[in-house]
Amino acid sequence: KMTQQMRDLQLAQARKPPGPSSPNAAKRLYRNLSGKFRVNYTSFDEGGLAGRSEKEKLRKSYLIQSNAALFEAVELQDLDRVQELLKQYSPEELDLNTPNSEGLLPLDIAIMTNNAPIAKALLQAGAKESPHFVSLESRSLHLSTLVREAEQRVNELTAQVVNEAPNADCSEKEKQLKAWEWRYRLYKRMKAGFEHARVPDAPSNVRLSVASNSSVHVTFWEPLSVNSAVVTKYKVEWSCSPTFSPPLGEAVIDKLKNLHFTIQGLVSGTPYYVQVSAYNMKGWGPPQSSVPPFAIPSNWREYDGRAPRRRGQAEALDQLLSQVKTIHQHCVCHEPYKNQPQSRKHSVSKSLKHLFHPGSKFLKTLKRGLYLTAVFYKDDNILVTHEDQIPVVEIDDTYSCLLMQDFLWFTKVSCMWDEVLWLRQCVTVSQSSCSCILQTRFKMLLATSQMQGLLGIQDLGQVFFEPIKDKQGNILIVTLKEVKTNQTFESVRWVPICKLQTSRKSVSSPEEPTALDTLLITVQDKLAYHRRSSHALSPGLYLGYLKLCSAVDQIRVLVPERLPNILCHVKIRSNPNISREEWEWLQKKVSMDKPVPTEPEADTSQNHLFQELQVAIKELMTLLNIPLQEAKDFRLYSQEVLDFGGQVSFLLLLPPSDDVCTAPGQNNPYTPRSGFLTLPLQIFELGKKR
Repeated sequence: KMTQQMRDLQLAQARKPPGPSSPNAAKRLYRNLSGKFRVNYTSFDEGGLAGRSEKEKLRKSYLIQSNAALFEAVELQDLDRVQELLKQYSPEELDLNTPNSEGLLPLDIAIMTNNAPIAKALLQAGAKESPHFVSLESRSLHLSTLVREAEQRVNELTAQVVNEAPNADCSEKEKQLKAWEWRYRLYKRMKAGFEHARVPDAPSNVRLSVASNSSVHVTFWEPLSVNSAVVTKYKVEWSCSPTFSPPLGEAVIDKLKNLHFTIQGLVSGTPYYVQVSAYNMKGWGPPQSSVPPFAIPSNWREYDGRAPRRRGQAEALDQLLSQVKTIHQHCVCHEPYKNQPQSRKHSVSKSLKHLFHPGSKFLKTLKRGLYLTAVFYKDDNILVTHEDQIPVVEIDDTYSCLLMQDFLWFTKVSCMWDEVLWLRQCVTVSQSSCSCILQTRFKMLLATSQMQGLLGIQDLGQVFFEPIKDKQGNILIVTLKEVKTNQTFESVRWVPICKLQTSRKSVSSPEEPTALDTLLITVQDKLAYHRRSSHALSPGLYLGYLKLCSAVDQIRVLVPERLPNILCHVKIRSNPNISREEWEWLQKKVSMDKPVPTEPEADTSQNHLFQELQVAIKELMTLLNIPLQEAKDFRLYSQEVLDFGGQVSFLLLLPPSDDVCTAPGQNNPYTPRSGFLTLPLQIFELGKKR
């Protein structure tokens, strides 16, 4: 018999006792295991071989018990216990896809008892159906055999209990009889669940979009009907024909955490039709065609054959820098540079242990001048000297030039910290003009080299977007760097930021704090800015808002505080690609001089983009506190789609041409709510490159 063959096959791997357990026994097992599962294995002797062997045996014993507990929890429909076991153990540790002595898997029991919550929890964990059920007939035969054998066993035990005199053996037989009666009812319920089940309905909300010029992306939801058995997998099919004859390919999706699939390797410009069908224990259900019914792999660049803007730029800049170095390689200043190691290999701990040696030149107080400070932090701790000072070096004590231009130049230097020595030496040769600007920038490079030498580390981190000024004439340029290693440093100590803030004795009044006091007061805000500025957007297409304001010496751009390296934005959709058809539709609407495109007539990808844009514009206007009726005067930037790494793309929404950049003294008609700040345009550009 098939059942007997399955039992023979699984005998060596049996995870359950030969006799069935009763519900009460299963509950007792749960209570016992709840404490035993949390054994502290580190209490065993790790040094001895015997200790490790005993530890491994004990762990295997508990894993076997956990597998048995999972079967019992599924059989008893105990969702909480199932979720607890799945969270506590990996699928491999639970032997999630190893059949028991009856040839069943936990997922088989869940779907045949029509317990959708448990079945979905098991599917999310990677559970599979038994491979032995190759057809409907084999599953039906197996269930019938289980029911018949359980019924036969119940009859045998009933006869024994009735005919035997009361004794210890009789009491044990009564327990077995109760267990087999319970299991008989379980198998009958599983058999009835299978017989009354039907194939699943078609998946719902099947959406098709163009992912690139060689791929399309399909997303879908579960079938709307809940009357059929649990769906355990889906099938995606594609073809160049609406009748799917002939089919070009198919893919089976059995990992159900995310119901989507990308069909790759397609031919650009060719229409592809897609349909999706669902599967349960009764077989495959009817397919559902996608909306729109087909998609044509393409990219917006194909509209006019435009090449990526940044193609080859990085290589060209590297080549240009190499040429500049070649020109200067024979200068007098280059010899000392060659004696320096090309790449300083100091470990952070080795280099920082000499921090603030008695002979160091870090400053304790500020006098009137321009200074550089480096803030290194780890979690909520900050690196300080023995005097509990943040590292500060002097740049210039007689500074009198235009600060903003020199500051913005210095932010560019932060992109090449390892080249500071070379830059300084080359500027030394070129400073014959002795201009104020050149002298100041040379001093900036000199102070940077001093900071790098004293810290023993080249990368000083990211420059904060504005220097700190005080009324005493001090200007403090701040760099921020997060240290993610868990090393301890000699001669240097990490101090909690809150402790440093409360223990420092200020030498200034609260009304007129010095630049150093201001740094300590606002250091948490600066660290938060630094953390947020390194965050990345999730893949998708976004609608960005470009708003500038100008001053005498700079142009600033509006950004959100929560993500200051990105323009103000909202997400349009998860697919970053804009197809040729979508871009062509946008171009036509822009050329008709209509700020808000009119709705396409057909149910196409263009119509979906139109609806997504409508939602995104409303959300963005609300975010920026701009009345929705004023959006009719806004424009979509139609020259290009801004691509960032292939996974993130932007469409830009622009205010009316006269309001894109607010001039000094001009009222800003579109004042956003709190939660925004304006960055110098050069700082924003550097943030994007990072």
